[in-house]
Amino acid sequence: MQSEGPDDARAAADRVLVCNPVSGSGDHVDTVTALAEQHGFEIRRTEEAGDATRLAREAAPDADLVAAAGGDGTLNAVVNGVAAADALESTTIAVVPAGTGNNFATNVGIRGIEHAFSVIEEGRRREIDVGWANDRTFVNSCVGGITAEASSETTPESKAELGVLAYVKNTIETVGEFDSLPLRVETAAGPNGERARAWEGEAMFVLIGNCRRFTGARTAQADVEDGLLEVTIVEDAATTDLLSGAALEGLFGGDSTHIVRRRTPTLSIESRADAVEYSLDGETLETERLRLETEPGALTIPVGEAYRPDPDGGELWSLEPAG
Repeated sequence: MQSEGPDDARAAADRVLVCNPVSGSGDHVDTVTALAEQHGFEIRRTEEAGDATRLAREAAPDADLVAAAGGDGTLNAVVNGVAAADALESTTIAVVPAGTGNNFATNVGIRGIEHAFSVIEEGRRREIDVGWANDRTFVNSCVGGITAEASSETTPESKAELGVLAYVKNTIETVGEFDSLPLRVETAAGPNGERARAWEGEAMFVLIGNCRRFTGARTAQADVEDGLLEVTIVEDAATTDLLSGAALEGLFGGDSTHIVRRRTPTLSIESRADAVEYSLDGETLETERLRLETEPGALTIPVGEAYRPDPDGGELWSLEPAG
């Protein structure tokens, strides 16, 4: 796809930017507004919950480019809005990172707000996978087991340092009040010899990555063009095994016996007790049964020069824990 410059004549509705003014520290609005106007965007600001999805859904039939200015949750809402308009095939979606962690933006090579607009004009377009969780989309990750208390108490500094693992760390630190999840997880066969498997037991967390890989690092990109989801199940374990930062880092580095990893195009998760609260790129979904699948190459997105279509360099990232 050939990008057009900001001076090209174009109808106002061809480019729409959905701006969440309260994302992150909330000091991005003037900068985003000025740059969006320079680059020919019509700006639509959110005011209440649900606005980002609604605004994107309304814009998608006419716009060939919809940008999401905010955090991962804002991007999630915009993608869901474009999907609801059945316009993913015809609409490019750009990310303008203005949240706290901006994990997805980092994974696709976007370094900041100004860089995002440069990438919109000059960057490559890639067709990446979209994840579906029941009838909702996600682009980065789907996480189950994060407590509401831990989410509310996680500091912006911790989120900036660890990304979604900050919520995991906060939950583990309050694990005395944490109820494990009795789950059955079934994964389908993958194209690289992965077998269809079922896991059943008590889990602390279940972490599904599309563009996000769950390791000890804050930013760890998964292959988002392979049509597969990376599944990490953290089994219930003794509290003392997991409380230290080093133990947490080792756990997600794959060196723990408490972790199960799978790579699969589809999976189902069934709770044997109450409904489980899942976080789809930061947006909440509560359900007893979750069906997840990928839609390969469904989303066209501008990416920065640091984005790697194959982050593993042709060698599949190890799925099995050590030991």
